[in-house]
Amino acid sequence: MTITKQMTDRTMETMGEAISRLERRGFLQAFRATQGGDLQVDNNRPLAPESLVVEEMVRFEGESDPSDEAVLFALSSADGRVQGTFAASFGTPIDAASAEAIQRLARHRRRAMQIDEADDDADA
Repeated sequence: MTITKQMTDRTMETMGEAISRLERRGFLQAFRATQGGDLQVDNNRPLAPESLVVEEMVRFEGESDPSDEAVLFALSSADGRVQGTFAASFGTPIDAASAEAIQRLARHRRRAMQIDEADDDADA
């Protein structure tokens, strides 16, 4: 079972600061979106976003333009061998592959949170 561990909204942190903080925690690789919305590190095999653990998600808004948004995901493989970040903007310039990856990560995160809540209810 893949569960989102943390979601944050760090309004005082820049994207660069967030990436540095996550690198200190071991998220050293940079994921990129491939055609179809899978995520890939270097020339390794693309991974389905649904197979990754969303360890943290940080959203950013532009100071002068609230529509200037970006999101940063701290991701790890289920076995923990791959840890990295995936960053994408939400504005008009977003590419189709990044948009698909973000949608798949968001759906996956919502499902994982529902499963986690159901497990908590069963334990109570």
